[in-house]
Amino acid sequence: MSTRTERVDLLVTDIGLLVTPPPGGVPRYGAEMCVVHQIEQAAIAIQGERIVRFGPEHDVRSWLGDTEIVETVSAGGRLVVPGFVDPHTHLVHGGSREHELSLKRSGMPYLEILAQGGGILSTVRATRAASEAALLEKASRSLDIMLLNGVTTIEAKSGYGLSLEDELKQLRVAKQLNSSHPVDLISTFMGGHAVPTEYADRSDEYVEFIVSKMMPEVALHGLAAFCDVFCEAGVFSISQSKRILEAGKQYGLISKIHADEIVSLGGAELAGEVGAISAEHLLAASDQGLGALAANGVIPVLLPGTSFNLGLKQHARAREMMDSYQLPVALATDYNPGSCPTESLQLIMMLASLNLKMTPEEILTACTINAAAAIGLASEIGSIEVGKQADITILDAPSLAYLPYHFGINHTFGVIKKGRIAVWNGQLAAGE
Repeated sequence: MSTRTERVDLLVTDIGLLVTPPPGGVPRYGAEMCVVHQIEQAAIAIQGERIVRFGPEHDVRSWLGDTEIVETVSAGGRLVVPGFVDPHTHLVHGGSREHELSLKRSGMPYLEILAQGGGILSTVRATRAASEAALLEKASRSLDIMLLNGVTTIEAKSGYGLSLEDELKQLRVAKQLNSSHPVDLISTFMGGHAVPTEYADRSDEYVEFIVSKMMPEVALHGLAAFCDVFCEAGVFSISQSKRILEAGKQYGLISKIHADEIVSLGGAELAGEVGAISAEHLLAASDQGLGALAANGVIPVLLPGTSFNLGLKQHARAREMMDSYQLPVALATDYNPGSCPTESLQLIMMLASLNLKMTPEEILTACTINAAAAIGLASEIGSIEVGKQADITILDAPSLAYLPYHFGINHTFGVIKKGRIAVWNGQLAAGE
């Protein structure tokens, strides 16, 4: 399993139940998502930032022999899983939009609120007005909440600046947080989130501005790994979205796409055509669209918190995606100030069980290894394996099923990030 080491920096003992996606091909497709490895009375040995051994505790201790152990911590008989990965967030933004709640509850559609200058455009105004320091402080607080909920890596999109200066401001904040906060951030450039008011009725001109002015600067400063676009009726058309994503590829930005959230526009088909790593939302995706995802290896990232918060009766067809199309489903919060203002991935797990009809094993896979694959990091994180980064979440729960079953609370007891204790006894560790 691994060559014995002379020193172990951290030994996690007394794990009641360790559950992880198995090693092998990633992402996990369709029926594979139900397969997890479970080890009772387990232990994990960590050297530096890496896992060097795991398994039944008596086997790990036998392997260690007289190896120097710098620190030992007990999981107290709790459930241990890989650190959760949230592959779709809009972390960095100014303001909030609770004032729109009455409009939503009165039945005003999301796209109509946007057309009236609310929605994304409301947050654009707040983000443009906020200083970089203010955005940093606000986003850091949200990252703390995510970490306390067992999340160790997230994707963070821009898209609330919609000007060169303010998009770069958002991305700089994300880059700084990636350096200073325990949670790892992977950045996505999303200048194509909406058409700003100064380009009203000139959306093609704005698309060209994204391609010719924004993207070169994002690439020059190394501020993003991915490029995303809101491909939706009344926002960006199929042709405009393709223009943005193809240009992004020329600058080394991997394609993602907000696809078929409200209208079956053909965003899923476009995701397949451009070879996107992921297509996200997909509530209205057609059969042809799901077929295009399957044929081209695109990961569906489902966001059940958004449909829940918007009061929609329609949900992404997760069961069909997994059972009929053998797709590798991932789950995410879509944390944002409008359609899904929650940092709780554990809430998303409950909604995936309730509304998407996913099993606990499928949910774990979707929040770990498949989520990691959706941001290109499955070789580093998303499962407990020898050689992988030691990102581990300890949960006050007897089993996986307990997480969606006992909902509305945070089950996290501890988090180990890159081999260091970041959360213990439900509290941020000193210095975190």
